[in-house]
Amino acid sequence: MNAKSVYLSLQIQLEMDLIKNLKILKYSPFLLIICMALIGCEEKIENQSSINPENWSKRTVELNVADSLETGKTYLSMYSQIYNLSEHRRINLTATASLRNTSDTDTVFLTSAKYYGTHGDLIRNYFDKPIYLAPMETLEIIIDEEDVTGGTGSNFLFEWQTPSPTPEPMFEGIMNSTNRQQGLSFTTQGKRIQ
Repeated sequence: MNAKSVYLSLQIQLEMDLIKNLKILKYSPFLLIICMALIGCEEKIENQSSINPENWSKRTVELNVADSLETGKTYLSMYSQIYNLSEHRRINLTATASLRNTSDTDTVFLTSAKYYGTHGDLIRNYFDKPIYLAPMETLEIIIDEEDVTGGTGSNFLFEWQTPSPTPEPMFEGIMNSTNRQQGLSFTTQGKRIQ
């Protein structure tokens, strides 16, 4: 074997290695897209906190009808979805109903927390028996981002009782989303209707 044939053999081997590497490189855009898709995937939440975010049974109380308690009902607008760009495109939101006792001395009692959808259909009632809110205590009901049963016009009706002259409880809605690398948040205030 002379030097020229060794040189040709090495050159052929190098060219074959280069061709193999180029074949692998032609798939690199696909591999890059797959890697980016896997990195961008979010973990799906298996259990929705919308159904039972608080163990309400531990908070139940028996109310005496003879007690002179002031009763009231408060409406709170909520949004589990909002429109984006058109009526055909929506953004899902995580919604928090914040239930607050504004008294620093008296306990407040919630007798009902009903969640309604856009068309007025009752989606769920969060507790069947009265529950208490200790002085200055706050409870939350979380509507998960994946729970869109309420739609774009969901709402709560809260029925409550307070000792007189205790201030009425405060109800706020906090909606937010950090999906698609953008942040969005806004609040709503409850309105006493009875």
